[in-house]
Amino acid sequence: MNLYLLLPLIALTALGLAQVPAVAQLGLSALPLAIVLGIAAGHLLRRTPSAGEEAFSRFSQQKLLRLGIILFGFGLNFHQLVAVGWQALVVDAIVVASVFLVGTWVGIRLLKLEPDLAMLTSVGSAICGAAAIMAAESVIKPKQRDITVAVATVVLFGTLAMFSHPYLYHALHLSQGQYGIYIGSTIHEVAQAVAAGQSVGGEALQNAVIVKLIRVMMLAPFIMLLSAYLSRRHSGEQTGTTRITIPWFVLGFILAAGVNTWVTMPGMLHQGLGIASQLTLAMAMAALGLHTRWQTLKAAGVKPLLLAAGLFVLLMVGGYGLNRLLIG
Repeated sequence: MNLYLLLPLIALTALGLAQVPAVAQLGLSALPLAIVLGIAAGHLLRRTPSAGEEAFSRFSQQKLLRLGIILFGFGLNFHQLVAVGWQALVVDAIVVASVFLVGTWVGIRLLKLEPDLAMLTSVGSAICGAAAIMAAESVIKPKQRDITVAVATVVLFGTLAMFSHPYLYHALHLSQGQYGIYIGSTIHEVAQAVAAGQSVGGEALQNAVIVKLIRVMMLAPFIMLLSAYLSRRHSGEQTGTTRITIPWFVLGFILAAGVNTWVTMPGMLHQGLGIASQLTLAMAMAALGLHTRWQTLKAAGVKPLLLAAGLFVLLMVGGYGLNRLLIG
Protein backbone atom coordinates (compact mmCIF):
# COMPACT_ATOMS: atom_id res chain seq x y z
CA MET A 1 0.00 0.00 0.00
CA ASN A 2 1.36 3.45 -0.91
CA LEU A 3 1.81 6.21 1.65
CA TYR A 4 -0.95 8.35 0.12
CA LEU A 5 -3.43 5.78 1.44
CA LEU A 6 -1.46 4.35 4.35
CA LEU A 7 -1.02 7.56 6.39
CA PRO A 8 -4.73 8.56 6.33
CA LEU A 9 -5.66 4.93 7.07
CA ILE A 10 -3.37 4.83 10.12
CA ALA A 11 -4.75 8.18 11.33
CA LEU A 12 -8.38 7.06 10.96
CA THR A 13 -7.64 3.74 12.67
CA ALA A 14 -6.01 5.57 15.58
CA LEU A 15 -9.00 7.91 15.89
CA GLY A 16 -11.34 4.93 15.88
CA LEU A 17 -9.36 2.99 18.48
CA ALA A 18 -9.23 6.04 20.76
CA GLN A 19 -13.06 5.94 20.93
CA VAL A 20 -13.14 2.33 22.16
CA PRO A 21 -14.05 2.51 25.89
CA ALA A 22 -11.38 0.02 26.98
CA VAL A 23 -8.70 1.98 25.11
CA ALA A 24 -9.99 5.36 26.35
CA GLN A 25 -9.85 4.17 29.96
CA LEU A 26 -6.14 3.50 29.48
CA GLY A 27 -5.67 7.16 28.53
CA LEU A 28 -4.39 6.29 25.05
CA SER A 29 -5.37 9.14 22.74
CA ALA A 30 -5.23 9.07 18.96
CA LEU A 31 -1.76 10.65 18.79
CA PRO A 32 0.27 8.01 20.68
CA LEU A 33 -1.79 5.30 18.95
CA ALA A 34 -0.96 6.80 15.55
CA ILE A 35 2.75 6.77 16.42
CA VAL A 36 2.61 3.11 17.49
CA LEU A 37 0.66 2.06 14.39
CA GLY A 38 3.07 4.07 12.22
CA ILE A 39 6.07 2.33 13.78
CA ALA A 40 4.47 -1.07 13.15
CA ALA A 41 3.65 -0.17 9.54
CA GLY A 42 7.17 1.15 8.98
CA HIS A 43 8.68 -2.17 10.07
CA LEU A 44 6.24 -4.16 7.94
CA LEU A 45 6.60 -2.01 4.81
CA ARG A 46 8.63 -4.08 2.37
CA ARG A 47 9.26 -1.56 -0.39
CA THR A 48 11.06 1.77 -0.65
CA PRO A 49 8.60 4.69 -0.93
CA SER A 50 8.80 6.80 -4.07
CA ALA A 51 10.08 10.39 -4.02
CA GLY A 52 6.48 11.62 -4.21
CA GLU A 53 5.44 9.48 -1.25
CA GLU A 54 8.40 10.72 0.79
CA ALA A 55 7.39 14.29 -0.03
CA PHE A 56 3.83 13.52 1.11
CA SER A 57 5.18 12.06 4.35
CA ARG A 58 7.23 15.21 5.00
CA PHE A 59 4.19 17.34 4.16
CA SER A 60 2.15 15.38 6.73
CA GLN A 61 4.82 15.65 9.40
CA GLN A 62 5.38 19.38 8.91
CA LYS A 63 2.52 21.24 7.20
CA LEU A 64 -0.36 19.09 8.46
CA LEU A 65 1.11 19.22 11.95
CA ARG A 66 1.02 23.03 11.96
CA LEU A 67 -2.53 23.02 10.58
CA GLY A 68 -3.57 20.55 13.27
CA ILE A 69 -2.17 22.73 16.04
CA ILE A 70 -4.02 25.77 14.67
CA LEU A 71 -7.27 23.79 14.55
CA PHE A 72 -6.60 22.50 18.06
CA GLY A 73 -6.93 26.10 19.25
CA PHE A 74 -10.68 25.99 18.48
CA GLY A 75 -11.04 23.54 21.39
CA LEU A 76 -9.64 26.03 23.91
CA ASN A 77 -10.89 29.32 25.29
CA PHE A 78 -9.46 32.08 27.46
CA HIS A 79 -12.22 31.75 30.07
CA GLN A 80 -10.50 28.57 31.22
CA LEU A 81 -7.66 30.71 32.50
CA VAL A 82 -9.81 32.11 35.32
CA ALA A 83 -11.99 29.08 36.03
CA VAL A 84 -9.60 27.49 38.54
CA GLY A 85 -8.01 30.64 40.00
CA TRP A 86 -4.76 32.48 39.48
CA GLN A 87 -2.83 30.03 41.67
CA ALA A 88 -3.31 27.21 39.15
CA LEU A 89 -2.10 29.50 36.37
CA VAL A 90 1.03 30.29 38.38
CA VAL A 91 1.62 26.59 39.11
CA ASP A 92 1.38 25.76 35.40
CA ALA A 93 3.77 28.57 34.44
CA ILE A 94 6.35 27.49 37.03
CA VAL A 95 6.04 23.83 35.99
CA VAL A 96 6.55 24.62 32.30
CA ALA A 97 9.54 26.92 32.90
CA SER A 98 11.28 24.81 35.54
CA VAL A 99 10.88 21.44 33.80
CA PHE A 100 12.17 22.82 30.51
CA LEU A 101 15.12 24.67 32.04
CA VAL A 102 16.14 21.88 34.43
CA GLY A 103 15.70 19.19 31.77
CA THR A 104 17.72 21.11 29.19
CA TRP A 105 20.53 21.81 31.66
CA VAL A 106 20.68 18.25 32.98
CA GLY A 107 20.45 16.76 29.50
CA ILE A 108 23.26 18.88 28.05
CA ARG A 109 25.59 19.40 31.02
CA LEU A 110 25.26 16.18 33.03
CA LEU A 111 24.12 13.55 30.53
CA LYS A 112 26.02 15.06 27.58
CA LEU A 113 23.06 14.68 25.22
CA GLU A 114 22.70 16.58 21.98
CA PRO A 115 21.16 20.00 22.84
CA ASP A 116 18.25 19.44 20.42
CA LEU A 117 17.35 16.09 22.01
CA ALA A 118 17.57 17.54 25.53
CA MET A 119 15.30 20.47 24.60
CA LEU A 120 12.75 18.30 22.79
CA THR A 121 12.48 15.82 25.67
CA SER A 122 12.15 18.68 28.15
CA VAL A 123 9.46 20.55 26.24
CA GLY A 124 7.46 17.34 25.77
CA SER A 125 7.55 16.68 29.52
CA ALA A 126 6.87 20.32 30.42
CA ILE A 127 3.83 21.03 28.24
CA CYS A 128 1.84 18.40 26.35
CA GLY A 129 3.87 15.43 25.23
CA ALA A 130 4.27 14.50 21.58
CA ALA A 131 2.32 17.48 20.23
CA ALA A 132 4.63 19.93 22.05
CA ILE A 133 7.70 18.14 20.69
CA MET A 134 6.39 18.36 17.15
CA ALA A 135 5.53 22.04 17.61
CA ALA A 136 8.99 22.83 18.99
CA GLU A 137 10.56 20.99 16.05
CA SER A 138 9.64 23.93 13.82
CA VAL A 139 12.01 26.27 15.65
CA ILE A 140 14.66 23.86 16.96
CA LYS A 141 15.04 22.11 13.55
CA PRO A 142 16.51 18.89 14.98
CA LYS A 143 17.50 15.64 13.31
CA GLN A 144 14.74 13.10 12.65
CA ARG A 145 16.39 10.73 15.15
CA ASP A 146 16.13 13.30 17.97
CA ILE A 147 12.41 13.80 17.35
CA THR A 148 11.80 10.05 17.35
CA VAL A 149 13.72 9.41 20.57
CA ALA A 150 12.15 12.37 22.40
CA VAL A 151 8.61 11.33 21.47
CA ALA A 152 9.23 7.71 22.48
CA THR A 153 10.61 8.55 25.93
CA VAL A 154 7.96 11.18 26.71
CA VAL A 155 5.10 8.88 25.67
CA LEU A 156 6.58 6.10 27.84
CA PHE A 157 6.85 8.17 31.02
CA GLY A 158 3.59 10.03 30.36
CA THR A 159 1.84 6.66 30.31
CA LEU A 160 3.62 5.65 33.52
CA ALA A 161 2.48 8.91 35.15
CA MET A 162 -1.11 8.27 34.10
CA PHE A 163 -1.15 4.85 35.81
CA SER A 164 0.81 5.85 38.92
CA HIS A 165 -0.89 9.13 39.86
CA PRO A 166 -4.31 7.68 40.85
CA TYR A 167 -2.56 5.63 43.56
CA LEU A 168 -1.26 8.88 45.05
CA TYR A 169 -4.76 10.31 45.59
CA HIS A 170 -5.36 8.75 49.02
CA ALA A 171 -1.68 8.58 49.99
CA LEU A 172 -1.22 12.35 49.60
CA HIS A 173 -4.47 13.26 51.43
CA LEU A 174 -5.68 15.61 48.67
CA SER A 175 -9.26 16.64 47.99
CA GLN A 176 -10.68 15.81 44.58
CA GLY A 177 -10.27 19.41 43.47
CA GLN A 178 -6.67 19.60 44.66
CA TYR A 179 -5.85 16.25 43.05
CA GLY A 180 -7.31 17.43 39.73
CA ILE A 181 -5.10 20.53 39.75
CA TYR A 182 -2.08 18.40 40.71
CA ILE A 183 -2.43 15.92 37.84
CA GLY A 184 -3.41 18.63 35.35
CA SER A 185 -0.19 20.47 36.13
CA THR A 186 2.08 17.41 36.10
CA ILE A 187 0.83 14.70 33.70
CA HIS A 188 2.22 14.85 30.17
CA GLU A 189 -0.75 14.58 27.73
CA VAL A 190 -4.38 15.72 27.82
CA ALA A 191 -5.80 12.20 27.39
CA GLN A 192 -3.60 10.93 30.23
CA ALA A 193 -4.82 13.71 32.53
CA VAL A 194 -8.43 12.84 31.60
CA ALA A 195 -7.89 9.16 32.41
CA ALA A 196 -6.19 9.90 35.76
CA GLY A 197 -8.89 12.39 36.79
CA GLN A 198 -11.73 10.12 35.69
CA SER A 199 -10.43 7.34 37.92
CA VAL A 200 -11.10 9.49 41.01
CA GLY A 201 -14.25 11.50 40.32
CA GLY A 202 -16.06 14.32 38.54
CA GLU A 203 -14.46 17.27 40.36
CA ALA A 204 -10.98 15.80 39.88
CA LEU A 205 -11.68 15.27 36.19
CA GLN A 206 -12.98 18.83 35.66
CA ASN A 207 -10.00 20.49 37.35
CA ALA A 208 -7.52 18.15 35.66
CA VAL A 209 -8.84 19.01 32.20
CA ILE A 210 -8.96 22.77 32.80
CA VAL A 211 -5.46 22.97 34.34
CA LYS A 212 -4.04 20.71 31.67
CA LEU A 213 -5.58 22.82 28.90
CA ILE A 214 -4.08 25.96 30.46
CA ARG A 215 -0.71 24.21 30.21
CA VAL A 216 -1.44 23.42 26.57
CA MET A 217 -2.29 27.07 25.91
CA MET A 218 1.17 27.99 27.21
CA LEU A 219 2.61 26.20 24.19
CA ALA A 220 2.01 29.31 22.07
CA PRO A 221 3.99 31.87 24.12
CA PHE A 222 6.61 29.23 24.90
CA ILE A 223 7.32 28.53 21.22
CA MET A 224 7.51 32.26 20.53
CA LEU A 225 10.04 32.78 23.35
CA LEU A 226 12.06 29.73 22.32
CA SER A 227 12.15 30.94 18.73
CA ALA A 228 13.35 34.38 19.82
CA TYR A 229 16.07 32.90 22.02
CA LEU A 230 17.36 30.45 19.41
CA SER A 231 17.29 33.07 16.66
CA ARG A 232 19.31 35.52 18.76
CA ARG A 233 21.81 32.84 19.73
CA HIS A 234 22.32 31.55 16.21
CA SER A 235 22.46 34.96 14.56
CA GLY A 236 24.81 36.21 17.25
CA GLU A 237 27.17 33.31 16.62
CA GLN A 238 27.15 33.90 12.87
CA THR A 239 26.86 37.61 12.09
CA GLY A 240 26.35 39.52 15.31
CA THR A 241 22.81 40.50 14.25
CA THR A 242 19.41 39.30 15.45
CA ARG A 243 16.79 37.83 13.14
CA ILE A 244 13.83 36.25 14.89
CA THR A 245 11.97 33.48 13.08
CA ILE A 246 8.27 33.79 13.85
CA PRO A 247 6.41 30.45 14.00
CA TRP A 248 3.25 31.76 12.33
CA PHE A 249 1.19 28.69 13.14
CA VAL A 250 1.42 29.65 16.84
CA LEU A 251 -0.30 32.95 16.07
CA GLY A 252 -2.98 30.94 14.28
CA PHE A 253 -3.36 28.81 17.40
CA ILE A 254 -3.88 31.92 19.56
CA LEU A 255 -6.34 33.40 17.05
CA ALA A 256 -8.33 30.15 16.94
CA ALA A 257 -8.58 30.12 20.74
CA GLY A 258 -9.72 33.75 20.63
CA VAL A 259 -12.41 32.96 18.08
CA ASN A 260 -13.64 30.08 20.24
CA THR A 261 -13.74 32.39 23.27
CA TRP A 262 -15.78 35.25 21.79
CA VAL A 263 -17.64 33.74 18.82
CA THR A 264 -20.46 31.24 19.23
CA MET A 265 -19.96 28.61 16.54
CA PRO A 266 -22.58 26.07 15.45
CA GLY A 267 -22.12 22.75 17.25
CA MET A 268 -21.54 20.82 14.03
CA LEU A 269 -18.80 23.24 12.93
CA HIS A 270 -17.09 23.11 16.32
CA GLN A 271 -17.18 19.32 16.31
CA GLY A 272 -15.91 19.20 12.73
CA LEU A 273 -12.94 21.43 13.56
CA GLY A 274 -12.09 19.16 16.49
CA ILE A 275 -12.16 16.07 14.26
CA ALA A 276 -10.07 17.83 11.59
CA SER A 277 -7.50 18.78 14.22
CA GLN A 278 -7.23 15.21 15.50
CA LEU A 279 -7.02 13.80 11.96
CA THR A 280 -4.25 16.13 10.80
CA LEU A 281 -2.25 15.66 14.01
CA ALA A 282 -2.70 11.89 13.81
CA MET A 283 -1.41 11.89 10.22
CA ALA A 284 1.65 13.84 11.37
CA MET A 285 2.27 11.30 14.14
CA ALA A 286 1.75 8.40 11.72
CA ALA A 287 4.39 9.89 9.40
CA LEU A 288 6.76 10.22 12.35
CA GLY A 289 6.15 6.63 13.41
CA LEU A 290 6.61 5.36 9.87
CA HIS A 291 10.22 6.56 9.88
CA THR A 292 10.96 5.27 13.38
CA ARG A 293 13.10 2.16 13.65
CA TRP A 294 13.88 0.11 16.75
CA GLN A 295 17.55 0.39 15.86
CA THR A 296 17.27 4.18 16.16
CA LEU A 297 15.92 3.99 19.70
CA LYS A 298 18.45 1.34 20.67
CA ALA A 299 21.33 3.39 19.28
CA ALA A 300 20.27 6.41 21.36
CA GLY A 301 21.23 4.51 24.50
CA VAL A 302 20.02 4.83 28.07
CA LYS A 303 20.71 8.55 28.59
CA PRO A 304 17.48 9.88 26.96
CA LEU A 305 15.53 7.45 29.17
CA LEU A 306 17.38 8.75 32.23
CA LEU A 307 16.48 12.33 31.32
CA ALA A 308 12.80 11.51 30.77
CA ALA A 309 12.75 9.51 34.03
CA GLY A 310 14.31 12.40 35.94
CA LEU A 311 11.72 14.82 34.57
CA PHE A 312 8.97 12.34 35.48
CA VAL A 313 10.20 12.39 39.11
CA LEU A 314 10.55 16.19 39.04
CA LEU A 315 6.97 16.57 37.85
CA MET A 316 5.61 14.12 40.41
CA VAL A 317 7.56 15.27 43.49
CA GLY A 318 8.30 18.91 42.65
CA GLY A 319 4.81 19.41 41.22
CA TYR A 320 3.26 18.08 44.43
CA GLY A 321 5.38 20.41 46.56
CA LEU A 322 4.45 23.38 44.37
CA ASN A 323 0.76 22.51 44.55
CA ARG A 324 0.87 22.22 48.34
CA LEU A 325 2.64 25.58 48.56
CA LEU A 326 0.37 27.57 46.24
CA ILE A 327 -2.94 25.67 46.21
CA GLY A 328 -2.98 24.29 49.78
